Amino acid sequence: MLVLITYDVNTETAAGRKRLRKVADKCQDYGQRVQNSVFECLIDAARLKQLQIMLEKLIDPEVDSLRYYYLGDEWRGKVVHVGAKPSLDLEGTLVA
Repeated sequence: MLVLITYDVNTETAAGRKRLRKVADKCQDYGQRVQNSVFECLIDAARLKQLQIMLEKLIDPEVDSLRYYYLGDEWRGKVVHVGAKPSLDLEGTLVA
């Protein structure tokens, strides 16, 4: 299924900037960045649950937030891209 993960991490402190880097790095492990704090993750339910647990341990829920948008398995007709940074093939081979 395709899940869009967005986050807003308060970076007013050094600890906040560190949390931001950790959240971004963890999302990068599971999907592709499509905007600064937005990742598209083609992921199964078990791996998504693992990711959610990890991300929710990283943030400070008093000042940070996470959002998960579940686009499901029939996501192809639901995502339209216009402008810079063309989308990558989420189902293709990713080279790091």
